[in-house]
Amino acid sequence: MKVKPFGNTGLNFPSVIFGSSSLGNLFQAYTKAEKKTILGEIVRQTAPYTVFDTAGKYGAGLALEVLGEFLREAAIPENQVIITNKLGWVRVPLEAEEPTFEPGIWKGIQHDAVQKIGYDGILECFEKDNVLLQGYTPQLVSLHDPDDFLEAAKNEQEKAFRWQQVLEALRALIQLRKEGKVKGVGVGAKDWTIIRKIYEEIPLDYVMIANSLSLYAHPPELLDFVALLRENNVGIINAAIFQSGFLVGEDYFDYKKIDRDSPGGKEKLHWRKQFFGVCEKHGIAPYHACIQFALSIPGICSVALSINQPNLIQMNLQAAENKITCQFWEELKDKSLISALSFI
Repeated sequence: MKVKPFGNTGLNFPSVIFGSSSLGNLFQAYTKAEKKTILGEIVRQTAPYTVFDTAGKYGAGLALEVLGEFLREAAIPENQVIITNKLGWVRVPLEAEEPTFEPGIWKGIQHDAVQKIGYDGILECFEKDNVLLQGYTPQLVSLHDPDDFLEAAKNEQEKAFRWQQVLEALRALIQLRKEGKVKGVGVGAKDWTIIRKIYEEIPLDYVMIANSLSLYAHPPELLDFVALLRENNVGIINAAIFQSGFLVGEDYFDYKKIDRDSPGGKEKLHWRKQFFGVCEKHGIAPYHACIQFALSIPGICSVALSINQPNLIQMNLQAAENKITCQFWEELKDKSLISALSFI
């Protein structure tokens, strides 16, 4: 497996790293045995260049718990696995019938989670997440969902306060790096403009751009920002490149179920129908096209893919390596299904 330097972190990353939302029962509950089978297959196919991306938000810490338990049981040396952890949510007892932080999204979990963004909150997340990881310490840590945190403000005064809390959270991450507890700090968000706003004030080692840079959506302003990050040698992970599975045939788009009768839903479904038609004509699987497009953007080091079936691992790894003909991309461009083509 090919690897390349991940920004200035001193770490080497493969083209595909593995998300862990399914370990937290995103959309569906999986047995622990199923999850460990998936994790075992990931390690088998990627060692010694295995990278997991996780977060305290995933299943209210369940993803961390399962990952740590697997690594400990499999006796994976700590220096043979890289973990990137997104901080900002901490596990709390479940006091209602379902979790309050994202109702309807996480299935069959036994805890709730609360958001803690600020200096002390981030340090608390770091320590408690590491306990769930059973002693495995992430080499990279990032601030999770600052966009959602800011959007929840009820007025401009509260938004200004929350912005200061975001900056304090980054100060805590930087302190962890100064103390040698992590190798790099970053930000992970769905709204890439918030990442840009943070980067204008605070240097970052890496970023995770989610639900923003895919074959379906790749605005020129975002491509310009990616070019700036590349110039400054900031590591970039491209995540949620299937728009929550919609681009490969599922019913969710950016974690919300598609309303097939709404104008926006109809537009997305029409786009997908055309996209699938071009894929079928050229004998290209939609997931293959999405992965190749996401990796072809200059500056992108890796894509983060969440896996819920063992057989998908090798397929996705091969999709990252196998190039697609120019004719396929040109037809997508001719049908106005993509707007960017120069870097493919």
